[in-house]
Amino acid sequence: MNIITFDTEEWYTEFNGLQRKEEYALFDEKLDQILERLDRNKTKGTFFCVGQLAVHFPEVVKKIQRNGHEIGCHSNVHEWLNKMTYEECLADTKSAVDAIEQCAGVKVLSYRAPAFSIGKKNQWAFDILAECGIERDSSVFPAARDFGGFSDFGQQKPCVIHHNGITIKEFPIPMTTVLGKKVAYSGGGYFRFFPLGFVHNTMNKADYSMAYFHIRDLLVESNHVLSKEKYEEYFKEEGTLKARYIRYFKSSVGKNQAMSKLLKLIDLVDFINLSEADGIMDWNNAPIVKLLG
Repeated sequence: MNIITFDTEEWYTEFNGLQRKEEYALFDEKLDQILERLDRNKTKGTFFCVGQLAVHFPEVVKKIQRNGHEIGCHSNVHEWLNKMTYEECLADTKSAVDAIEQCAGVKVLSYRAPAFSIGKKNQWAFDILAECGIERDSSVFPAARDFGGFSDFGQQKPCVIHHNGITIKEFPIPMTTVLGKKVAYSGGGYFRFFPLGFVHNTMNKADYSMAYFHIRDLLVESNHVLSKEKYEEYFKEEGTLKARYIRYFKSSVGKNQAMSKLLKLIDLVDFINLSEADGIMDWNNAPIVKLLG
């Protein structure tokens, strides 16, 4: 089972920032290339959209939907859930789901938190997702990472979460081991860093893989080290020089080849979306993860 997903917020975050029209055109161009290649391979993906994308750029959401892809939710304004209170997260999720459903005219059943920001300390977020009608989630990063992670989650394959009387189907990000360290090879900076052959071979050996991409990660652009103020405004933590240079490296590595690698991967792998994966899963025999607290 190979699932392909896209976290889709770039138009809104640019709108909420510098509002450079040339950036919108670049996002449109990359999206069109992705949609064309998916269509050529008769592949349907899941595009997790922020709620405010549906408000300010409804044509982007509708274009994705017209091409037959699943529209999921990626929060309302791309704030990390582990930086929110319960009440803030509930309001954010309700607003996001409502905006996307009003735009797309379909029920939103799939969700991914920005930066995989559901972990042990805010696992109450699953209760909120269930309350908002979400049936399947893909927010669990089952390893330590810079900004959270859920290292003691215990599963790297589709499973059913039980928490406070609710159940939700979870599609965690699968890991592989490199030099003794668990890494998420199939998306983000790791996908850009590793050779395409390594990614493809690792997927071939696995029963389950989850590819995940951001449009901005596929652009060839000149990044720069964030100022301390900008870093702390976005990441909500101390912007030390070390932290800012690590973030600069992770956001820059492999960008020149990223788009061509993605298009080749779509040609090489038979991908499905989360909705299709949900339909073929034997949930009666899926692992159960009981979260306490």
